[in-house]
Amino acid sequence: MNTSVKADPATSRIFIVDDHPLVRSGLKALLEREPMLEVCGEAEDVAGALAAITTMAAMADSRPHLALIDITLKRSNGLELVKEIGAKHPEVRILVISMHDEALYAVRALKAGAHGYIMKREANERIVAAIRSVLEGNIYLSDAMTRSAVDQFGRGAAASSPTDLLSDRELELFQLTGRGKEIAEIARIMSISPRTVEVHRSHIKKKLQLKTATEIFQSAYEWLRESGLRP
Repeated sequence: MNTSVKADPATSRIFIVDDHPLVRSGLKALLEREPMLEVCGEAEDVAGALAAITTMAAMADSRPHLALIDITLKRSNGLELVKEIGAKHPEVRILVISMHDEALYAVRALKAGAHGYIMKREANERIVAAIRSVLEGNIYLSDAMTRSAVDQFGRGAAASSPTDLLSDRELELFQLTGRGKEIAEIARIMSISPRTVEVHRSHIKKKLQLKTATEIFQSAYEWLRESGLRP
């Protein structure tokens, strides 16, 4: 975790949360080339981010204006951090930036309290534009996801897919299973133990009324395919 603060009150302060140091360094280099934007701190996990943001929020001249949050973090899920920041620091705007396909997580991110979602593969200019848009008080999604989100929110609370029954972590595990990842690799990607992977699988089987690991894989594979995502 690192916190470095400048004093220019006209500059928007960005806090980066990502579990990869190289990604944090790249984002920091990108943002600090931009006028009126600066990185005021960074963290690799939920605990570190919350501690730093809470400390900084106590001082008006160091409070982050926006948190840039990845979904996959060490020992936790970025959407849990989104919820925590929304509850404890509602003045901080939140943009989720992730390698995960927006079709899987964008609406979930908004429901968790984020103000936008952008994928890491987007061009640097688009990432900066998304940050500025969220700082201006807008909700940012790609054009395609904007249409999809309007449709999903318009359906109300009713589940539009059985996967809506899954928690954020369960959905992450479900899509990794559909992509053919084995228990050990899922545990590594999600920064959890193989035993926790088994516990999540048990919950998935119960919620989706599946009986075996093979049925979970088949269901996840078909869901990815029907969603237009490549398994």
